[in-house]
Amino acid sequence: MSHKAWMKTVPTENCDVLMTFPDTTDDHTLLWLLNHIRLGIPELIVQVRHHKHTRVYAFFVTATYESLLRGADEIGLRKPVKAEFGGGMRSFSCEEDYIYENIENELYFFTSQERQNIIRYWLENLRAKQGESLHNIHFLEGQPIIPELAARGVIQQVFPLHEQRILKRLMKSWVQAVCEAQPLGKVSRGWHEGVGLGVPALFTPSLAPTDEICDYFGVKIAMYFAWLGFYTSAMVYPAVFGSILYTFTESDQTSQDICCVVFAIFNVIWATLFLEEWKRRGAEFAYKWGTLDTPAESIEEPRPQFRGIKRISPVTSAEEFYYPPWKRLLFQCLVSLPVCLTCLSFVFLLMLGCFQLQEFVLSIQELPRIIRFLPKIVLAVIVTACDEVYKKIAYWLNDMGVC
Repeated sequence: MSHKAWMKTVPTENCDVLMTFPDTTDDHTLLWLLNHIRLGIPELIVQVRHHKHTRVYAFFVTATYESLLRGADEIGLRKPVKAEFGGGMRSFSCEEDYIYENIENELYFFTSQERQNIIRYWLENLRAKQGESLHNIHFLEGQPIIPELAARGVIQQVFPLHEQRILKRLMKSWVQAVCEAQPLGKVSRGWHEGVGLGVPALFTPSLAPTDEICDYFGVKIAMYFAWLGFYTSAMVYPAVFGSILYTFTESDQTSQDICCVVFAIFNVIWATLFLEEWKRRGAEFAYKWGTLDTPAESIEEPRPQFRGIKRISPVTSAEEFYYPPWKRLLFQCLVSLPVCLTCLSFVFLLMLGCFQLQEFVLSIQELPRIIRFLPKIVLAVIVTACDEVYKKIAYWLNDMGVC
């Protein structure tokens, strides 16, 4: 590590988001990006670190409490309001910060997920000025810098750091729990939304005291596990009913047909009730976590691989990158469709070839038993290899087909 980079280094364990670089990254790239972050996002605290074994450079990124409050105001982060000010959830405002619960407590006002979300918002909105470039990368005016560098491989990865203390607590209260409800908060009625990692507890209300999953992973992840536990518990009903039918069904065909019809009707009714009950349960969680009346998300930035010309959007009247639809359609018809058909044809012919080989091997009685499995082994190896190739083709088509 060069002397210039060492001068920028201050040992720290206080980090919310980590940005790593390949071991081939030069000092000019590090200092260029570091200066742009410090000048463009003065709210962030960035420290440069270097791992002596992997020889990987990293930026340790965090922010002060005051900066996080300003960021929460910018992104409209919804926080609970004190009871004396009406309660409920409201978009955070620095001008009325006194109305929010735990505003005086710097350690507990923001969850780790909220801090990381604010920092990610700042990082993704670091914009390039007109004519800026780094080596052979030429930025368009207003283009997000960090997503583009990540897409080009200059930045290896940008990811939030876990808090081991909270993970250990979740391990005990959630992963290792067998007869405990998921830490998703109290839900008043209906099917139990699951215990442990979706293990059902029959006909019992959910009385989990905290929202640990939502506080740590965010609403989207918490909603997923709420649905997963609810679905797992709801599956108990068709499982029990199906087991009873199977036990008392006679061996004759008529009895089996009648039971199949009865079970099909039961599943139709069960699926309808399940969907309606989950709508209510999901609305309860959304209201509890403050996302029920959340306004529509702002327009997302285009992917870094997106290429086009700048124009004024006829819908939003804002600047945007535009790519003619006829060019995209032409690429899809002349490139995407033939490539996909070729890949499908190759897989189909490969499958037929393996079936023919299997029949040929089975027709020879003198072959050892283990040789009979050879066609299946060959098919498994070829499918695994093709999977990697097709994945790269899919990435390339995805990048080129929507540019």
